[in-house]
Amino acid sequence: MSAHNESILREPLITGNDITYAKITNDVLLPVENKANKAWWIGFSLALCGASLWLLAVSYTFWFGIGAWGLNKTVGWAWDITGFVWWVGIGHAGTLISAVLLLFRQNWRNSINRSAEAMTIFAVICAATYVVSHMGRPWLAYWVLPLPNQFGSLWVNFNSPLVWDMFAISTYFSVSLLFWYTGLLPDIATIRDRATGFKRTIYKVFSLGWTGNVKTWQRFEAVSLILAGISTPLVLSVHTIVSMDFATSVIPGWHTTIFPPYFVAGAIFSGFAMVLTLLLVARKVLGLENYITMFHIESMNKIIILTGSVVGVAYITEFFVAWYSGSEYELYAFQNRAFGPYWWAYWMMMTCNVISPQLLWFKKIRLSITATWILSIVVNIGMWFERFVIIVTSLHRDYLPSSWTMFYPSWVDVGIFVGSIGVFFTLFLLFIRVLPAIAIAEVKLLVKSASEQEKKRLIKEGHLDKEQVAEYIESLEKFDSVKQEDYAKI
Repeated sequence: MSAHNESILREPLITGNDITYAKITNDVLLPVENKANKAWWIGFSLALCGASLWLLAVSYTFWFGIGAWGLNKTVGWAWDITGFVWWVGIGHAGTLISAVLLLFRQNWRNSINRSAEAMTIFAVICAATYVVSHMGRPWLAYWVLPLPNQFGSLWVNFNSPLVWDMFAISTYFSVSLLFWYTGLLPDIATIRDRATGFKRTIYKVFSLGWTGNVKTWQRFEAVSLILAGISTPLVLSVHTIVSMDFATSVIPGWHTTIFPPYFVAGAIFSGFAMVLTLLLVARKVLGLENYITMFHIESMNKIIILTGSVVGVAYITEFFVAWYSGSEYELYAFQNRAFGPYWWAYWMMMTCNVISPQLLWFKKIRLSITATWILSIVVNIGMWFERFVIIVTSLHRDYLPSSWTMFYPSWVDVGIFVGSIGVFFTLFLLFIRVLPAIAIAEVKLLVKSASEQEKKRLIKEGHLDKEQVAEYIESLEKFDSVKQEDYAKI
C-alpha cells in the first residue's frame, strides 16, 4: 500500500493544483461534515420510497407465502433467484478492486475502492434477503446453519444449493465487511479528530483507538495484505458456487460446465458497471473530479470490454455445445431461448451484454461521461435479463409438453426487486453521508508520486525533454479536470 516511484509520463491519478494533504481531507469530508445538499435529499427520498415498497412486498410475502409470487408448478424459480444472482454479481467488483488490484499494486484503485467495497456490502445484503424470503418458511432460516447437538439430530443437507449459498454468501459478506471496515479505520480516526460533542464520541468508538503511529500503520498494511489474500479466492469461489445451483442439475440449459467461469466473468462485468453508475454521479455531486479522474473511468471501461467479450464468447459456446452434444433436448432449450416465447428477453440480453460494451472500443465513447453512464445502466439491465433467460426459459418448457407454461410476475415480484434497488441506494446514500466515499489515507499516498502537480514540478525542473512533455500533455486531453492552459505557462 506504500507509494512507489513511477514513470513521469504516466497519466496522473490526482489532478488539480495546490493539492495538499489538508485539501484532500477537506474535499473528501465535505459531504460528511456539512449538511446534505438538495441533490442528496432528492435521491434519498426516491430511494426511501423504493425501500418502503420493498418492505411492503416482503411483508406481504411473509404473510401470505410465496404463492403471492407469479410462480407455478413448472416455473418454480423466477424473479426471486434472478434478483439473488444479479445482486451477488454486482457485489463482485468491490472485492476485485479492493483485493486483487491491491495485491497487484494497481494504484488507480485507491480512489474507487472505498465506494466499491461499500457497494459490495450493500449488494450482498440485498442478495441475502432473497435467500430468506424464497425459503417459504423464513422463521426456520437458522436450519441452514450447522446446528449443535442440543438441537437434536438436525444437520444441514450439504446436497442442497440453499446451504451452498448460505456458506458462500456468509463467508463473502464477513470477509468483505472486515476488509472494508479495516480500511476505514484511519479515515474514521480523522473524522474523530475533527468532530466535536456526541459525534466525536461515536467516531471515537468506531475508530477502535487508532493512533496513527508507525507500528499501527505497519500492522494496518500487514492486515490489509492478509485480508486481500483471503478475499482474492472469493472472487472466483462465490459466484462459482452460485452457478452450481444450476450446473449440478439435469435440466437442459443448466447442466453445463461452462457456468462457473461464465458466471464469474458476468459478475465482474455487472459489478464494474454498477461502480461506474454510482461513481459517475458521486464524483459530480460530491465534487470529486480531481480524485476520480478520466483515467479511472477509462480503466474500468476497459475491464468492462474484456469481461463483456468473455460473456459474449460464453453465450456462443453454449449454443455450439448444445448443437455439438447431439442432445435434442439441450439443443431445443437454446433454440427456445432465442426463438421461443421469451425471444425478446434473449435478444435484449444479447444486445445489452454483447453488442453495447463493444461501443467502448471507440475512444470518444469510452471517454464520454454521459455515454459511459448510460452504457453502465444498459449493462446491468442486460445482466438481469441474462439471469432471467437462464432461469425461466430453461424451466417453462421441460420434457413434458403438457407441463409447458408461461411465467408472469405478480406485483409482489416486481415490488421486491424494485424495492431492493431502493434499499441498496438508501444504504449507499447513507454511507456517503457518514463515511468518506474515497479512502483519504490511500489517496494521500499518491500525492508525491502520481499527482498532476508532481508531474508539473518534474517538467519545470527539466526532467523531461520536449517530446516527452508533448506526449504527456497530449495524454491529458481526455481529462475533464485538467486545465491545458496551465502547461503553456511552464
